[in-house]
Amino acid sequence: MTTNLSLLVLPGRLAVCRLAPDAPLPMPATCTCLWSATRTGEELSVVLPEDMAPSNCQAEMGWRCFKVVGPLDFGLTGILASLATSLAGAGIPIFAISTYDTDYILVKEENLVRAAQALRGEGHTVIDMPR
Repeated sequence: MTTNLSLLVLPGRLAVCRLAPDAPLPMPATCTCLWSATRTGEELSVVLPEDMAPSNCQAEMGWRCFKVVGPLDFGLTGILASLATSLAGAGIPIFAISTYDTDYILVKEENLVRAAQALRGEGHTVIDMPR
């Protein structure tokens, strides 16, 4: 299992949105921020900055993001498990996203400080970014 991960706290608040499975992607005009979409036969889930959230969908607002400093090798194991276990032990729910290079853990903003403390308590390094 991987230990001692470094995580960045990304600036800004995110929304996790659920749209119809055949909905068009709500593409931002320009965005250098975290933006992710997953489509299944049942839904289109999109994570994006709150101010870009579509108004015609179910949305959970107020998420903050920890980015695992990467890129991570595909042969590594236990990265998400290590983070999820630390946060579950502190009673903090998560929303996880993985990309080709790294992993992202979203927590509600009211849990951000406790989440950082829990991760640090398990030996991870948390680097704060501006809000």
